[in-house]
Amino acid sequence: VTKFKMPANFRSLLDKQASSEALAESDFPVQSFKPKVQLPFERIPGQNPRKVEVERRRRLYLTFDIAELLASKGIDSNQLMPRHYDPDSMPPIEETKDSVFPIYLPLKVFDNDEFDCRTPEEWISLGLEPGSSDRKPVPGKALLPTDDVLGHEDPKSQELIYKWIDVGVLDYDKETDLYLVHKTDKKGLVRDEEGKPILNGGITPEG
Repeated sequence: VTKFKMPANFRSLLDKQASSEALAESDFPVQSFKPKVQLPFERIPGQNPRKVEVERRRRLYLTFDIAELLASKGIDSNQLMPRHYDPDSMPPIEETKDSVFPIYLPLKVFDNDEFDCRTPEEWISLGLEPGSSDRKPVPGKALLPTDDVLGHEDPKSQELIYKWIDVGVLDYDKETDLYLVHKTDKKGLVRDEEGKPILNGGITPEG
């Protein structure tokens, strides 16, 4: 048995290791990534602890990609958004295998929240951290145009390409049943034009 000898430059080695460790910056609360689990807080013998089940589902859900899931069913996400009807661009019936008529039923017709695990208000409340009065964005995916300028001017333009994009959910309007979202930047952050985190749905103290 030999005595443990501490290196003479132990402090410098420790500081070097700590400084080189990259901490991922995020504008989303930690709890906003945790799935809802219907398990008691007190573990029942033979059952997985609640924390273990939450972590397992979190990792499982991270492997899901809505664009890939839709594509596996033969659904083109870009075709889900209604466009302006253009009779001049319609191909002849004998040259197309699909329907020549444009998609005209809005997605809202197929909306069903019967099996949702949280209400919209509960989703938004995930942005609240304990001990803080500021509400952070909640992570999500939204089908949005890749061209922001044309997307705002004419969201039904034939030239637009729609893709599933990472967003921060800022707010929810109960009357219109719509969410207010903001695209994340290249680092996955939700920032305003000045580079500051967007809090409380973007509402400033001045209103």
